[in-house]
Order: sequence, then structure tokens, then C-alpha cells
Amino acid sequence: MISAVEVKFPGWGINIDVNPVAFHLGKIEVYWYGLLIAVAIVLAVVLAVKQAKSLNFPESLVYDTILMIIPCAIIGARAYYVIFNWDEFKGDFKSVFDVRSGGLAIYGGVILVFIGGLVMCRIRKIPFRELADYCVVYLPLGQAIGRWGNFFNQEAFGTTTNLPWGMTSSTVEAYLNRFCPTLVATQPVHPTFLYESIADLAIFFILLYIRKRSKISFETSCAYFVLYGIVRFFIEGLRTDSLYVGHTSIRVSQLLSLVLVVAALIYIAVARSKRWEKRPFPAKLYAEAGEGKK
Repeated sequence: MISAVEVKFPGWGINIDVNPVAFHLGKIEVYWYGLLIAVAIVLAVVLAVKQAKSLNFPESLVYDTILMIIPCAIIGARAYYVIFNWDEFKGDFKSVFDVRSGGLAIYGGVILVFIGGLVMCRIRKIPFRELADYCVVYLPLGQAIGRWGNFFNQEAFGTTTNLPWGMTSSTVEAYLNRFCPTLVATQPVHPTFLYESIADLAIFFILLYIRKRSKISFETSCAYFVLYGIVRFFIEGLRTDSLYVGHTSIRVSQLLSLVLVVAALIYIAVARSKRWEKRPFPAKLYAEAGEGKK
């Protein structure tokens, strides 16, 4: 049975007992990691449906999209993590499918979600640009909530720090002793999951503002990649558990962040110069869904 660990914030004089397991259903352990992801999905769907009418978006398409997003996000996030951390899994193939205690990479989930959305739109012959710009707003909200799963698992933390909000625990110390011998394991570390959670929440509100006022196709989606890419680039530089390109010192998420930020900025500049304006959803979508266009 997994036991709780004491998480300490010495600068604030706060000690908290943290257990990765939220509760039990008989013999089944329900982890905070999975529970928080479920909460994030439910909240995103509720908000997306609530805001659909005012933004002229078919409500039924929200439900169709979430059915596509959930498997794509989980498969993509796990595949990305496994691919760039293959040495950990090559001796035990079954462990590839064990995601209860972590091992999901956000970028992998985001990439496959966009690919899945594009495929769905091609099959249904609906405009992907409007679907992406409407739904991308809820990605950082889900990330902001999901990052707290890292706290309960005591993972995704950074290097040692003297800042007052630095944290430590027996799990952190054990990890630093094993993988970061150059660091003093008893020192507090950056709670990078917290940094990203706060930043993701800010991005969510910024994207709400952009989505409401933008008249350019994919501008909201590109804004997400720019904002999250910048945040992730700098936070990734603090982390002690980064995935690397092969045996190089290049962090995968930093490289991908840089590529996405540059590509998104170029697209926005070109789209604005050429005035690639948004178009409303086809009226037939509302008719097929039984929704009056308002």
C-alpha cells in the first residue's frame, strides 16, 4: 500500500501529509493524478457548453470533440513520454500501459489532440480552424488543474532553491540523491508544477479574451502555443526530470517550445497581413444538431 509523505515548505513553516491515492473503492486505489484529470475534463466541458451559444458554436460539437480528445490526450501524452524515455520501459513492456502513478507528457497529448481534431473535421467536413480556436482555450485550464497531480505524486519539481516557497520531502530527497548527485538533496526545490499551474490559469483567461475578439483563423490557437511555449521553455530549464533528445543535453520540451513559438508567431504575422479572417460555422451544422443559430 502506498503511504503518505510529509511535504515541507521550510520558508513558510508549513508541513503537509500528501498521499498519491485520493481514496479507495474496495480494493481499487483512486489516484489524485487521475481524479484531477477527470475534474479538469468535466469543468472544461461544462464551461465549453455554457459559452457555446454566446460564441455561435454548436453545443453538440463540444460533446463530439471531448469524446475524441480524451483518448487522444491520454495516448499522445503517454506515447510522447515513453518514446523519449524508452530506456525506462524497454525491459518491461507492460509498464508502458501503467499510467496510474504518472508518466504523461503534456505536449504529446496536445499534439495528438490537434491531429485527432483535424481527422474528425475532415471526416465530418467541418471547419477545423473554428473548432481549434474554440476548444484550445480550455487546454491550459485543464493543464492548470492536472499539474496538481504532480504535487500529490511528488514529481515534476525543479532544482534546489533558497526561495521561501521551496519544498522538500523524502520522495524529493530520494530522487535528488539518485538522479542529481550534484545537488544537495536536503535543500528545498522549486515547485515547478505550481509555477506552471499558475501560468496556465493566466493563459486560460488571456485566451478567453483573445478568442472573443480575434477575427483571424487559428489566432487563438497560435496564441496558446506562443504563451504556453514561452512558459514551458523557462520552467523546463528548472526541472530535474526533463526528457532529452537521444543522449544529448537538449531538452525535448524546450526545443519543441521554441519551434512552436516561432512557427505560431510567423503564422500570426502572415495571417494578419493577408487577412485570413474567421468564418462562422456552416448553418447546416446547427440544423443537423437541432440547434437554432443565434
